[in-house]
Amino acid sequence: MRVILVEPVVELGRAGDVKEVAPGYARNYLLPRGLAVPGTRHQMKRLQRLRGEAQQAAEQEAAEARSLAQRLRELTVTIPAQIGEGGRLHGSVTSQQVATALAEQHQIEIDRRDVVLREPLRHLGSHQVNLRLPAREMGLVGVEVVPDVVEEAEPEPAEETEVVAEAAVEASASTEPDEEAAESEEDDTAQPEPATEDEADADSAESGEQA
Repeated sequence: MRVILVEPVVELGRAGDVKEVAPGYARNYLLPRGLAVPGTRHQMKRLQRLRGEAQQAAEQEAAEARSLAQRLRELTVTIPAQIGEGGRLHGSVTSQQVATALAEQHQIEIDRRDVVLREPLRHLGSHQVNLRLPAREMGLVGVEVVPDVVEEAEPEPAEETEVVAEAAVEASASTEPDEEAAESEEDDTAQPEPATEDEADADSAESGEQA
């Protein structure tokens, strides 16, 4: 009996293969499990159409993969990393970091499992990393590992500090004459204190003696 496999079957064939099998094997195993369909004229025509569509899709996928591989060869991603003694990294650059950098810096989506690191990237500098692409195509992208530098706040320029200090000194000096003038005016306008009763009696007695 002729059947068309719709799923791969061990020791029989791959999906899309047309096979001649025993009628009992087809009716009792392949057809009930959805592993194959009868090889009728209608199914054969349908198979040919599906094969044509699949071939066209595969060719388009392969062309896109080749184009992507060409583009990747011209690209570099930059990955900052914390550095220890001797220029060695704390840890190593991971496949996830490479995939994330490609997405953020070049808008290229690559699954981290398709980033092929032959050995861990543990040093600063330029590296070449392989990528698995669709249609069994391989790509190559440059990875630049750079120190992860934390920017510190810049100190205020010395000139500005000096200008502020000079302005404060000038303002303090300008207020001193005003304070001195105010004190002088207070001294000039001060009135003598009235004499006490004892002093008044003494003055009266002194005047009587003179008389």
